[in-house]
Amino acid sequence: MRKFLLAGVAFATLAVGSASTQAQAQMSDNVIKIGMLSDRSGIYADINGEGSAVAARMAAEEFGNAVNGTKIEIIVGDHQNKADIAANLARQWIDTEKVDVIADVPNSAAALAVQGITRDKKRLFLMSGPGSTDLTGKDCSPYGFQWTWDNHAVASATARALVEQGRKSWFFITADYAFGHSLEAEAADTVKQLGGTIKGSVRHPLGASDFSSYLLQAQASGADVVAFANAGGDTINGVKQAAEFGIPQGGQTLAGLLLNINDIKALGLETSQGLMLANSFYWDMNDETRAWSKKFEERTGRMPSMNQAGVYSAVRHYLKAVQETGTDDADKVAAKMRSMPVTDMMMKEAKIADNGRVFDDMYLAQIKTPAESKYAWDYFKIIKKIPGTQAYIDPKASGCPLVK
Repeated sequence: MRKFLLAGVAFATLAVGSASTQAQAQMSDNVIKIGMLSDRSGIYADINGEGSAVAARMAAEEFGNAVNGTKIEIIVGDHQNKADIAANLARQWIDTEKVDVIADVPNSAAALAVQGITRDKKRLFLMSGPGSTDLTGKDCSPYGFQWTWDNHAVASATARALVEQGRKSWFFITADYAFGHSLEAEAADTVKQLGGTIKGSVRHPLGASDFSSYLLQAQASGADVVAFANAGGDTINGVKQAAEFGIPQGGQTLAGLLLNINDIKALGLETSQGLMLANSFYWDMNDETRAWSKKFEERTGRMPSMNQAGVYSAVRHYLKAVQETGTDDADKVAAKMRSMPVTDMMMKEAKIADNGRVFDDMYLAQIKTPAESKYAWDYFKIIKKIPGTQAYIDPKASGCPLVK
């Protein structure tokens, strides 16, 4: 009997050891490695940059920086808004650093380059910053997920609101790369569908400092709306210089087709008051958003942009899928991410479509006047909620070959 019991204990020990070894084997390299690839020094550094890395760390900390006993490691890199640098970093991270997932990547040209690499190498890609609808359209990937917003959602909502107010003729000042072209096209299509007209457009290089020639053309067009199809530092410089030219005082309305709370902080309420914008996140919406945003502010000195909130949401959802599946295998985790609705402080029960589009709600907002703002970062006046099913392109019409 004693020999039988000892043999049973030995067998049980071997079984437990075998199960433990098997569980470890489900995690490649015994680490869950997340690469935060962002603009850390250029025009998108405020709305993404280090703040995005902080948001990712906050998501990891909710899991104790480990999932099922496997350590979470976050590394960061700067793509400098150059597609070739983004591609080289992504390739190096996957081949040499054994990165399991790449996240953030503002700048659509950079994101499209990374999308191709992660598709080929079967690594997950969590986007919260690039706006091109091609990322969930003709260039979609079974491993790519587009969080937070896209050009269609922000541009069409803003354009619709202004045209419905009677501002029907438009002139565009557009960043001359994939993101800007797409943003202009989405807004222009909405304007024309609602009976408006396009008076013209002009394109500027990324990171332009002098907008005077573009603004003179916009002013001469006589358009009701001068729309900036750009983002970050480009929008800030353009809007500031437009105010100096007296364009708003002359009766033309300024529209930023992609504005974040950080941009309003940089512009100041005197310059930005009255601007319409569409965002998927605002820190002061409810107790849950305020609590998370205050933690973010303690670590960064500022409130989060929607892009940074989206990074937190995306990384958290990914880690939850890893926890549920017990593996970091890209195919299994991607399938689990699609099957689970996204629920966190940013969104509730948001579905993920076959093309990787996260159908979160958008919010149409107007920037408050200095008199309306009662405390720090009190900038947005929420006008209405736009359900995700209305805000985004129907997956069946997206052009993505993955959509069934």
